[in-house]
Amino acid sequence: MASELNIHICIDVLDSAEELTQQERDAIVLAQETANDAYAPYSNFLVGAALVLEDDTMFKGSNQENAAYPSGLCAERTALFAMSAHYPNKKIKLIAVTARRRSEQHFLPAMPCGACRQVMAEYEHKQGDPIPVLLQGPEGKFYRLRSVGDLLPFQFNKEHL
Repeated sequence: MASELNIHICIDVLDSAEELTQQERDAIVLAQETANDAYAPYSNFLVGAALVLEDDTMFKGSNQENAAYPSGLCAERTALFAMSAHYPNKKIKLIAVTARRRSEQHFLPAMPCGACRQVMAEYEHKQGDPIPVLLQGPEGKFYRLRSVGDLLPFQFNKEHL
């Protein structure tokens, strides 16, 4: 007889930046500023990511496109890989992600792609602690997730190898 597995995911929906902590606001602002520096001449979709490390160091990344698809890299992975190269043993306290179209000034809902979710999950598993995720939501709202696991509940990791 089949059984049912229920997964409970809690997402805080914040109506404005005023509901964010100061550190979360700083991370969102850095992600937004970094999105403006994205190299996205083909999609014109600018994405920025900001990481807050355990010592409050902030690290950033933007999407980097390439004419030879799929040789580009998303903002989240750019930030994570660069951070890991510079600070391989530091834990991540927060990941913030924002996005906008080059032709518009307002920011859009920013949802990490599947590949980025898997990479984020790898870093969460590596550090052994949840990594909260802060996403730009629609109409000035923000989504706060307590863990990358809320974005990717069935994660593939080294225990599966």
